This record gives sequence, structure tokens and C-alpha cells, in this order.
Amino acid sequence: MDLRAGRIGFDALGTGRWCTGRIAFTKGGPSEYVPCPKQRPVEVGSQCEQCESKDTFRFVHTIHRGGFVSPELEAHVMQPHWLYIATFANGVHKVGTAADTRKWGRLAEQGAICAQYVAWAEDGKIVRVLEDRVTEEMQVRQSVRSSAKAAALAVPVDTVRLDVATARLADRVREILRPQAGDSGHRVVDESWHVAGFRDLASGNRVAYPGDLTVGEHGFTVDACIGQAAIVTIEDASYVVDLHELKGRRVRFGDYTSELPAVQSALF
Repeated sequence: MDLRAGRIGFDALGTGRWCTGRIAFTKGGPSEYVPCPKQRPVEVGSQCEQCESKDTFRFVHTIHRGGFVSPELEAHVMQPHWLYIATFANGVHKVGTAADTRKWGRLAEQGAICAQYVAWAEDGKIVRVLEDRVTEEMQVRQSVRSSAKAAALAVPVDTVRLDVATARLADRVREILRPQAGDSGHRVVDESWHVAGFRDLASGNRVAYPGDLTVGEHGFTVDACIGQAAIVTIEDASYVVDLHELKGRRVRFGDYTSELPAVQSALF
């Protein structure tokens, strides 16, 4: 569902979390979302024990180290993959991978402001070896917390500076990954990516949404989505909402509004 330029209102139905289901792979076909059949509550993480035990995707990050692989997961892993350097609003860089079928959508989900693809690999095992190499040799992390991504959007973002920093790091990564004699299975690439729908808002003043999304009524107009965060407007004021807080929560949609305290915008 595309939330941009639309209004969303909901009433949060308590602070509990429920299982979000799992991703299932079919041999020779696309992956599909499978909801939790029992809609079980969860205390830790986002899946109940039963759904987690059936979710073979959790092994994908260790498959290049000899981890478990089902025939269905292997079909996903053995397709071409891309390696990228992504940069977030706070200037933090991340190295990551995307399957060929998820090349552009994966970066949109990550919440990056800009990114560059640095390598193409024949399969997901090779690309994860390259990913580990970048982390080990250049100390580029492989994950960034969603809360940190959202918090960084609550100040003006210098997209030009982030573009330059990303390009410099990506060039250095390409140098260490450039195939040498005897190397096979990957090649260096140079492709750029920028978040859609945010650049016009980048220099504006925003603050973190001061309400607790897990309780009460909320309503706002969505101006842009950056991964799991959203830039929203409430009575002509701009806020950053971390929608990740709603993962596994139950809400009732409707014509609700947010009652917020007065806050001061962030400045340079």
C-alpha cells in the first residue's frame, strides 16, 4: 500500500504484540507471505515459535558459511545478487545484499537516503562472501537499527554531502572487490540509487513524533516514506514517525486525529 500523499488514522489497541507470520519459498516460484494461522501473541521478536521454526529465510545470512538450506531457499539463494553501499540520514553507511528480483525494492525498504551498487554476483553465497569482506576490511556495518534511521530524519538532511560520502566509499569498496586473476563469479558495477519522494523535504525542519503509537488515537498526512519511517504533517507541522513501532501491533483504522504537545523544531 502506497501511503504517500494520503491521510492515515488509527486507534492503537493495546501494547501487546502478535506474530507477523513468515515468508515461504516455493521451488521454482516467488516467495509468498504466510500469516500466522493462530495469530499468536509474542513476547520477544516478531514471530511465534511455530512460525519461526518454519521460516527457512532465517538461515539466509549464514548460508555461505555452510548453514542449513532447504531446496526452496536454495532456489532463492542461487539466483544473481547485488552488493550495495547504503547511507542513512545520520551519515552512517551499511553494506548489504539484494536478490536480482528485489534489486530496487530492497533499498527502498532499508530507509537509505542514497546508495550505490558496487558488485554483481552469480549467486547469494558469493555475494555474502563479498559482504563479509567489506565488513572485515573496511569496518562497514551490515545492519542499522530502525529507530536510529528514524531519529536521524528529525533534523535537516544534507543530501549532497551524503551523495559525495557514499560515492567515495563505494569507489573504495569497488577497488578491494575488483576481480583478480583466478577470481570468478562476480564483477564490479557502478549504479546509483536515491530515495524517492524525499529530496524536496530534506532541508525542512522536523521533529520526532512525540506521541506513543502503541496507545491511543493517531492521524496524520504522509508526505514521504523512507523505509519504515514516514515524514508526516499534522496541523502544518512536520514530524518523523517510526512506523516500525507498529510491527505486530493491532490497530483500528478510521478518521482519528493526533493530540500532541507543543514541541520545538530541530535546527542546524
